Amino acid sequence: MSLFFIKRPNFAWVLALFILLAGLMALPSLPVAQYPDVAPPQITITATYPGASAKVLVDSVTSVIEDELNGAKGMLYYESTSNSTGSAEINVTFVPGTNPDLAQVEVQNRIKKAEARLPQTVLSQGLQVEQASSGFLLIYTLNYKDGAANKDTVALADYAARNVNNEISRVNGVGRLQFFAAEAAMRVWIDPQKLVGFGLSIDDVNAAIRAQNVQVPAGSFGSSPGSSLQELTATLAVKGTLDNPEEFGRIVLRANEDGSAVHLSDVARVAVGSQDYSFESRLNGQRAVAGAVQLSPGANAIQTARAVEQRLTELSVNFPEGVGFSIPYDTSRFVDVAIDKVIYTLVEAMVL
Repeated sequence: MSLFFIKRPNFAWVLALFILLAGLMALPSLPVAQYPDVAPPQITITATYPGASAKVLVDSVTSVIEDELNGAKGMLYYESTSNSTGSAEINVTFVPGTNPDLAQVEVQNRIKKAEARLPQTVLSQGLQVEQASSGFLLIYTLNYKDGAANKDTVALADYAARNVNNEISRVNGVGRLQFFAAEAAMRVWIDPQKLVGFGLSIDDVNAAIRAQNVQVPAGSFGSSPGSSLQELTATLAVKGTLDNPEEFGRIVLRANEDGSAVHLSDVARVAVGSQDYSFESRLNGQRAVAGAVQLSPGANAIQTARAVEQRLTELSVNFPEGVGFSIPYDTSRFVDVAIDKVIYTLVEAMVL
């Protein structure tokens, strides 16, 4: 074969140029990451069932979804975890070469069939079906700067969950975002002895909170059908959902015949706290809230990391006073170094 090209140098030059041009054209579309994506496609299903034990999750959520996943086209295997914090995760692995988008659609269709057998609370919380590369691309943190007057980590986590995470999730190339904190929530600590003393149960408390913490339409004045002389209409706005511990404490659990009533504050302590206390993040010894970004399959690690950093910079303009962000872990830096070494070696080879 070498003799063939030695005798035909012009043909060899033309072929080499074609190969060079083809490589240059394909270069922008090549995925850039710290490690090659050799693992088979994986789809992650996340479900939340507040207050449920691990066994309840397995019996009522995980096993139901797994039954529907059996027989999925191209599925290699699945593995699931259920914990006592009320969250379950199922990782579905497909055979190598499977299109990740088609695999995600297949999983979503299977979950749709299982929804009729899942608890309503789980459906209201939402089932997340995501595809992402294994391992974290980067981890970002929000933390209070030195000298900040207010260092309420619960409030900071709530701000990040509501105003930052969704923006980062929409960045091109981000496959999945894991948040190591939780939004603020109204916490109700019930005193069992007081509850029994009033002849009430946990179900009574749950029913009262659901019934009295709801937004309902109040209608309007002057709407049709009405007098033809009516010129104005007014929509009524009434307060429905409760906002603070004092309002929750006034929820009526039972009205007695003598006109007295048992309120939530009579049997429980109500306060604003974190929705979940499973995570605690620290940066240089100081408490912070952290989010981990996983790369979407085939995405460019360097471009995605830079886009996330740029979006955080844009969002930081509206951060609460005394709050900043940092990126303590970023694998794209290693990719930058590796690419620089490749370019240096290429230039060195051309010179030689």
